[in-house]
Formats: sequence, C-alpha cells, structure tokens
Amino acid sequence: MSNKPNSYTTGPDEHGHFGIFGGRFVAETLMPLILSLEKAYEEAKADPDYAAAIASQQKHYIGRPSPLYYAERLTEEVRAKAPEGQGAKIYLKREELNHTGSHKVNNVLGQILLALRMGKKRIIAETGAGQHGVATATLCARFGLQCVVYMGAVDVARQMPNVVRMQLLGAEVRPVQSGARTLKDAMNEALRDWVTNVADTFYCIGTVAGPHPYPAMVRDFQSVIGREVREQAQTLEGKLPDSLVACIGGGSNAMGLFHPFLDDASVEIFGVEAAGHGLHSGAHAASIAGGRPGVLHGNRTYLLMDGDGQIAEAHSISAGLDYPGIGPEHSWLHETGRVTYLSATDTEALASFQQLSRLEGIIPALESAHALARAVDLAAERPRDHVMVVNLSGRGDKDIDQVSELLAASKKEGAGA
Repeated sequence: MSNKPNSYTTGPDEHGHFGIFGGRFVAETLMPLILSLEKAYEEAKADPDYAAAIASQQKHYIGRPSPLYYAERLTEEVRAKAPEGQGAKIYLKREELNHTGSHKVNNVLGQILLALRMGKKRIIAETGAGQHGVATATLCARFGLQCVVYMGAVDVARQMPNVVRMQLLGAEVRPVQSGARTLKDAMNEALRDWVTNVADTFYCIGTVAGPHPYPAMVRDFQSVIGREVREQAQTLEGKLPDSLVACIGGGSNAMGLFHPFLDDASVEIFGVEAAGHGLHSGAHAASIAGGRPGVLHGNRTYLLMDGDGQIAEAHSISAGLDYPGIGPEHSWLHETGRVTYLSATDTEALASFQQLSRLEGIIPALESAHALARAVDLAAERPRDHVMVVNLSGRGDKDIDQVSELLAASKKEGAGA
C-alpha cells in the first residue's frame, strides 16, 4: 500500500503522476501536441469566460443538473430480502437524462470548447458503446465542427443504434478491423490519426485515461456529477451520502462521482469492474482484480496482460466496459485503499438490467447495471438510515437489441435443458 496523502483531490503532480501511475508515455511526435493541450487547458481553467460558457451549455443544452432520484421500489425489494433493520436507501444519480443519454456529454462539452479556443476544426474520438461517439458527434454538430469517430467493428455490430445516431449527426464512423476490433483498437487508430493530422485535429478522449493531461482534464469535466450530488444529498437527506457506487471501465463516470468526496473520510466509495464470464475464466475486463501495472495508451496503470507482458483481450457484455485497462487515478486510489474495487459478471449485470427496468421504470445501460448488481448487495448489508448513491451513467436504449438476443438465447437454453 502507498502512503495515504493529506488530500486526495490535489493530484496529479506536475508530470501527471498519481503515485507511480499516470504520466506521459508517448512518441516524440505526440509530445508537442500533448504540451500544447496542457498549456491551453491551464489557460482555460483560469479564464472565467470559459467556465461561464461551460455552465451555460450545461444548463441550457445538456439539461443539468441531473436529478438525484430515490429508488423507492428497488430499496423496498432489497429490504424485503435483507436481515431485519438492514437495507440502505438507494438513490440514483440520473446521468442518463442528460442530452445524448449518458455522462459522456459532460466531458465532451469541456473538450470541444477547448478545441474551439485552440482553433482546431477537426475532432476525432474513439468509442466503445458509442455514447462517447454520440456525445462528440452531437457537440460537433452544435458548433459546426468536422467529426471522425473510430469504433471497433465488433462494437459497430452490437451498438448499431448509436452508429446510426452518429451518422445522422454528421459524423464519419470508421470501423476498426485490427486486434479484437473493440475499444482498445479504436483508441490505437485514433492516436495514429492524431499523429498524422497534427495541424487541425483535436483528439477528444472519452475517459480518464491516456497521457497527461487527459486523465485529470476528463475528471475535472466529469466532477460536476459529484458536486451536484453533494448539494442534492444535503437537500434531500440533510447530510452527505454514506456511500457511492459506480461502474468502472476506463472510469470517467466513477471518477466524476468520486472525486468531490475523496477527502470525506465518512463516505465509503465502491467501483465495480466488469467480471465478464468470471474472474477466473480469462474472459473479463476487471483490470484491478485481474491485472497488474503496465503502460498502455500513454499512461501507466493497471492492465490485463499475459505472462509475457502483452496486453490481453478484455471481455464484457457491455461494450463500454470492454477495455483492458483503467484510469491511472483509479489505480492509485486502489493502492492507497481509498476506493474499494469490486466486480460483477455478465449474468449479474443482465439480471440488474431487468430488475431496475421492472421496479423503477428505468432501463439502464448495461454499464450501469454492473454498479447496480453490487449496490443491492452492499445496501442489504447496511442499516436503513444509510444513504447510498449509485451513478446511473447511461440509459439502456443502445442495449435493447443485444439484451433481447441474450434473453431469447437464455430462454431457448432453458427450454432445451
């Protein structure tokens, strides 16, 4: 374990390190781009007009603040199965109600406004589940910018509704055929594009990974989630939440919720990785539970690797969690012990997807369903006055076809047994 810092909210250091994690591991050709981006972001942070522009678009275009909703029927079901006197109150931070349907738009807004300050007219992005791609295409349409989105061919097939949305918004979607044809490979192609088109192109990374300053910058843009929760919980319950739960792929929705609470020792924090077919199956995307420190996409973090140190392929029912790494700040929070990282399998996520739909009339993204799967277990172990906030990072429209196929296949197997 690393020594605990005096404050968890002041990192990273000037070189982009969270302890041994983070940093800038990039080719020389990329370094000038990274340094110019860092300089532009530092200047923007100090400019009140930039902050005002973000706040205005958040309110009038995205629709913030997103509600903090008491999931009464879900809470009642947990309490019915819990020991007497147990069963926390479960609140949902409704990020799926944002324009474009997820938390991704919070980060994209900040980056697109930064790109405009830098005079960049061509925007590139990578996407897995498609929500970051949709958010990027949306903001590019809003501000009249060219948009190119790289997406693994496997993800294109399983997230076709989002592909159509991106194309309707004017984006060019480029399917990636290399590697496992998923998120990791899309990010590889986007980085190659960035190096090739340095003059006019801005790379809008979708999560708290990549070379510094991206992990901290994306975290800053997403921290609006946690700042709102602090105020909303005080209004609704007269106190801060007792615990926070969020799903983890790269980890931007989780970091956005967690960061404003990291120095509040009374608040338990849980991240939930994708355990796929099981942590011992070799088919999962749980980088902390099943990985070790290494370097990928410009930063040092926990990664899934084989015995020779080669990056292993990740698996998850959710395209948005299907990545063999995690944001470096999460790796640091794991090693310091501030955040507890758990995992949920494909089967558990699918069950939670159905449970929330049935009980609350809210169809969650498969990503968010991973957090819900562990949240109901955690809630059952805590007293009834315990307030738990689960980040509902996205809506499940994009997953309906996939879930329908999975449920039909499951029913067929059950009938044949």
